[in-house]
Parts: sequence; structure tokens; C-alpha cells
Amino acid sequence: MASQTGENEQALRRIMDMSRLISLGLLGLHCYYYCYRVFAGWQLRWALTDRILEQIIKTGLFASFEKARLISAVFLLISLLGVRGKKDERLSLIQPVVVLLLATISFYLSGLALRVSAPAPTAAIIYTCWCFASYLGMLWGGARLSRVIRQKLTVDIFNADNESFPQQQQLVENQYSVNLKARYKHQGKTHDSWVNFINPFRGMLVVGSPGSGKTYYVIRHIITQHIRKGFAMFLYDFKYDDLTQIAYNTWLQAAGLPGRAKAFYYVNFDDLSRSHRCNPLEPSSMSDISDAAESARTILMGLNREWIRRQGDFFVESPINFLTAIIWFLKKYENGKYCTLPHAVELMQTEHAKLFSVLRTEPEIQVLINPFISAFLHHANQQLEGQIASAQISMARLSSPALYYVLSGSDFSLDVNSASEPKIVCMGNNPGKIMTYGAVVSLYISRMIKAVNQKGRQKSSLVFDEFPTVYLNHIDSLIATARQNKVATTLGIQDLSQLRKDYGRELADVVMNITGNIICGQVTGETAKQLSERFGRINQDRTSLSINRTDTSISRSKQLDAAIPPSRIAALSAGEFVGMCSDNPDQPLELKTFHCTLVNDHKALSGQKNAFEPLPVVRNISRQVIEANYRQIKDEVELIIFSQMEKMLSDPELAHLIISK
Repeated sequence: MASQTGENEQALRRIMDMSRLISLGLLGLHCYYYCYRVFAGWQLRWALTDRILEQIIKTGLFASFEKARLISAVFLLISLLGVRGKKDERLSLIQPVVVLLLATISFYLSGLALRVSAPAPTAAIIYTCWCFASYLGMLWGGARLSRVIRQKLTVDIFNADNESFPQQQQLVENQYSVNLKARYKHQGKTHDSWVNFINPFRGMLVVGSPGSGKTYYVIRHIITQHIRKGFAMFLYDFKYDDLTQIAYNTWLQAAGLPGRAKAFYYVNFDDLSRSHRCNPLEPSSMSDISDAAESARTILMGLNREWIRRQGDFFVESPINFLTAIIWFLKKYENGKYCTLPHAVELMQTEHAKLFSVLRTEPEIQVLINPFISAFLHHANQQLEGQIASAQISMARLSSPALYYVLSGSDFSLDVNSASEPKIVCMGNNPGKIMTYGAVVSLYISRMIKAVNQKGRQKSSLVFDEFPTVYLNHIDSLIATARQNKVATTLGIQDLSQLRKDYGRELADVVMNITGNIICGQVTGETAKQLSERFGRINQDRTSLSINRTDTSISRSKQLDAAIPPSRIAALSAGEFVGMCSDNPDQPLELKTFHCTLVNDHKALSGQKNAFEPLPVVRNISRQVIEANYRQIKDEVELIIFSQMEKMLSDPELAHLIISK
């Protein structure tokens, strides 16, 4: 394209000036011709002008009243086409268009002045002034139009249109999938869509601040859809019994469906009449001492969350070894008859000399207790208290009749995905007693995962609402390896910083990065930034406006930018989610990323909730029974110490194991 030169600009201006001059000349001749007698009476005529006027009349210019005026208006329009006034963003088309329209109408009606019953000079003056005033109005309106910026930028303050993208509109499901109905906006239109988590075994991470709708829009549907599809399930219900009610009634409604779990169990430490009993240290579930060590680590880390970041320290590992020795002793003693957490709590409170003497009778734990015995024999009381007292004090928080009752029974086992007896287990917590109950629940979860993550089991779903409130060691390994064993893990958290606070930065980042499916509500800060980077970039339109005295230039370009920027994630409304789905080789998803509003049938869900059947009473429990169980455990521990001491005293081969004060 040829560049615009100064000569071109100057030629254009000359053409404009000539057109405007011709327009004015024609309008002047028109007024002179139709008001000739008035001008002659004013002695404003000359022989030369009359001869020129006679020649012009022969051209037919004045054949009709409107002809010269119309030609004058046309030349005025031509002159206005090239006008380039100084641009003004504040101007709109309304004012100049209205002025131009009114001036044009006035110009056309000005001929009425010559028809009024008034003296000829008066009529001529009125007509001439009216005509030229209308002409000036058209000139002003036309020139003003050139100052209006006609190429407006798109009015999209928050860049919402640019940050929209196509999403999955087809329902893609299989026997394992979780499918959520949704709506999204793209190119100014609202479309129906589906969020298809077709491979939940790669892990599902549900993130969102309180009130963002994690439970109502996402977790409840994971629970209901998996139960209907025949999954065995373990459900950690932080705000018991909200999710448990949903799971129980869905399980009732799924009666007759193929693969339905055969039993439903729930554990609640507050209302013991509506709680099953389960021993997390079931001796048959512990094959070697490493299982006892893992259980000891889990329970102590759950009771002392600050220890999680101090693993490896002497005064952290020593209490773990001490508790490991006690658990394994109970496992081996009389074939595990007293192998429960309450018995371990009571046993570790025993006087040191008697306790160490009894523990020495079990050869497999000699290597664990020798450092404690050595410190005791050498009267290193300060060191010994540092090794043992922290464990004793922590475990003493579990000395509760209610906890003892639940933890010492055995209504069900934790192999929830057993091929022959698949079950649904709901584990409740209480936000007001999170430090105590959370540790116990952590132990249940740890032992349950050991039983679940094995080959040849039924498909299962592990749902953890408010996951950071429990401690689960090696959660990253569970997500990474359980996929092969058809275990779908769902973690609900409020923010990445919450996970980092309780689990440490490294493990929190690993969990965030290895999870294949992620759905996120409103979050802020580093969590929003990290998720935004994960969702990738899309081509977005960029428009820039440049204004100078004579012209306006608009440049448009494409630029790769964040598909869902952190600011967008931080401003999500309740029920609005972003995320990414994983797919299968046989069911590929072209559009994995989504930014949509999940659709819930609020009226139907409310009706279902009102029709929910309450959790049935498991057994009628009196306070006397709970207290009797509490005393019985204490008596049994005393019996263990007494019988073992008697055995050592009566057996010369064991007498040397007795430690005197």
C-alpha cells in the first residue's frame, strides 16, 4: 500500500476547498436569482453580473427552485467527506447527527420564507438568512461527525469474553466416571456442558474456600454416583453426619442395583448408640512389625501435627519406637487378644520398671526397647522422660470411655473393598474435638488403606472431606499406586496453604501436581497462581487504540495468555468452578479444561434431603456399659502386667529379664 505523502494531503485539501467554494457559490447565485428584484432595488446589480447570470440561466440551473440548492448540498457533502477533525473520545454520534438532520430539514423548509405575505425585501432577508443558517448548521454537524471515534473498542471491562474457550458439551461416561452437568459462556452465548471425570482412579482434588460449594456441587455427586455404580466406599465426614446421611440414603435407594455394597457402617464418637465399633489395630491385619510402626507413626503424628515436619529427629522417632514396641507386644501376647488402641494407651502408662520387664519378654521388640532400658538403668531420667513422656502425654488424651468403647469392639473390618463383602464405611469427626478425634480417624484411614490398596479387590472410592484435618502418611503413594487396584481417591481441601501447613510444602506440592483430576472453586493467592499455570494458555484478541489530531488507528493482534488467570479464580462465585479432567486411551477428551457453573436441581435436592431416613440406632448403650468397658480395659492391662511378672518370677530362664528399680 502506498504511503500517504504531503502532496496527497495538500491535493485533498484543495479539492475540499474547491467543493465547498462551489457549494457556496451555487447557493449565493440561487439567492441572487430568486431575490433579483430586491437586489436590483438595493442597486446591487451590474451589467457584467447580469450577462453572466443570463448565461448561467441558459444551462437550466434555475429550471426549478430546488435544483441549485440540491447541487449546492451535494457539493457540501463532497467537501465534508474529506474533513478530519481532531478526535474526541467524549463525543458521540447523537449530537452531530441530530444537528445535521435538523439543519437539512430547515434548509429544505427555508423556501417557505418567500411565500409569506410580507414585503419583498423582508422576505428576501429572512430567506437568505434562514437558508445560510441552515447551511452553516449542516456544515457544523458534518464537521463534528469527523471528530467522533467510530471504531470503538470492545466494552469488556473484565476481559471475560477473551478468557472464554470451548468446553466439553457431550456426556462421556463409563462404569467408573463422575459426570457433572454444567453451563458455560463463550462468544457471548451460554452453552450446556458436562464435566466428565471418566478416570477417577488418577485422583480427584476438590479445592475451594468455605462457601464455594465443594460439598454441595461436587463431593455429594461423587458419593452418590459411585454408590450407584457399585463402588465400595470409605467416607471421611468431617462435619458428621452431613455426608453420611447422603451416602446412607443413596445406598438404600440403590438396593437391587448390580454390585451394590452389601453393608453400611458408620463410626461416631459422640453418639455411641448410632455408631459401630471397630478395632483399627486388628491383629489379623498386621503381618509384621512394620505395620505396627506405621500405626504408631500415624497416631502420634495425628496427635502432634508439628512432628510431621520434624520426622527423623531423635525426640520424635523415640516415642514412635516406644509405641511400636507396645503395639507389637499386644499383637503377639495371647494371639492379639488385647491388641487394641485403648490397651496400648493404658499399657504405656505403666511404671517403667514393670513395663520394660514385661516388654523384654518379646524378642522381636528387643531392638526397639533397648535404648529406653539402657537410659533407665543408667538413671538418665531426663533423656528417658524426653523419649517416653511426650508419647505418654499425647496418648493420654485418648483416655476416654467413649473412645475406648468404639476402639475396642469389632463390628466390621476395614477391608471395605473385599471381593466377597464390599461395604461402605463412614467415619465421623467433630470440629470441636479435631485434635483428638482426628488422630484416631487418621489411624483408621491408615489401616484401611493398607487393606484396600491390594490387587484382586472390588472397585472402591475413598472420599476425604477436609483432608488436612487428618494425617495420612504417604498419601502421594496412594494416589500414584492405587490406580492399578481400582481405588479412586478424592481429597477435599480449602487451600493449598492449608495442606502445606499440616503436611509440609514438599508433600503438599506433590499431592497437587500428581492428581489427575482437579476441580477448583474460589481460591486466592499462590493456589490460584499455581492452578492458573496448570490450566494453560489460549490465544486472546488484543486491541489498541491510538488517537491523534487527524486520525484514529486501531491495531488488533493475537496473544497467548492465561486461559483462566488467578484474578478470575479469585473472583469465582459459589457454584462456579474451574478445573481439568483426565481421560483414558479408549475415551480421549479433546477439551479437558473447564470454567463453568455447575447445575444442581435445588428443588429436587431439597426434597430428597427432607425425605432422608435417619441413621438407624446400632444398639442401645447405657452409660454404665461404657464405664464398665473402660474399667475392664484397665483391669485387663493390670492383669497382663501381673501375669507376665508372675511368669518371669516363676521361670528361672526369664527371671533375668526383670528390671529392679
